[in-house]
Amino acid sequence: MMTEQEYFVQGITLESYMAQMESNQQKSYSIYEKFELPEDPGFMALLKEKKPHVLVITEDWCGDAMMNNAILRKIADAADLDVHCVYRDENLELMDRYLTNGGRSIPKYILLSEDGRVLGDWGPRAPKVQEFVDEKKSVLPEKEDPQYDLHMKTVISEISDGFVYNEEFWDIVYEDLRKAFETVLK
Repeated sequence: MMTEQEYFVQGITLESYMAQMESNQQKSYSIYEKFELPEDPGFMALLKEKKPHVLVITEDWCGDAMMNNAILRKIADAADLDVHCVYRDENLELMDRYLTNGGRSIPKYILLSEDGRVLGDWGPRAPKVQEFVDEKKSVLPEKEDPQYDLHMKTVISEISDGFVYNEEFWDIVYEDLRKAFETVLK
C-alpha cells in the first residue's frame, strides 16, 4: 500500500494538471485568472513557514474541482507551495481512505508535512457552497422518474454556472481552505 507521500511524489503538479485538462479547462482558467487573492499576510506567512505539501485527488470533469483547484492554485502560487495531483479513478485505493459520507467525492486536498506526514484534509466543498448545491438539487424528482436525467443535467449546469460566475463562492472556498489549513498548521 502506497503512502500519501508516495502518491504526492508520483503526482503531477497542479499547473500541469490544469494545462492538460480535457473538461472544464477554460472555466477553471477563467476562475484562476479572475480570482483575486485577499490580502492575508498572516496566512501567507504561515504557509511559507510550514511549507505543507498538498496532495490533490481530482478529475477534470468535476465542477467542484474546476472551481476549488483554481482557488488552491492561487494560494499555492502566492505561498510557493508544492501541490501535486492524482486522478481519483486511477487511484481508488487512496480515494477510499478519504471518503465523504461513504462516497468518492472530489476534490480532496490532503495536507502533508515536508517529510510526508498527513496533517489533515479538506474537501470536496465548503459548507456554504454545499448549501447552494443542496438547494439546487432539492427540486429534482425521484431517481425513478423518467425525467430525472434531464432535470439532473439542468441542475448540474446551473451549479457549474454558479461556480464559474458567482465570485462570492470563490471567496467562500478561499476562507474555508484558509481555516482548514490554519487549523492543521498552527
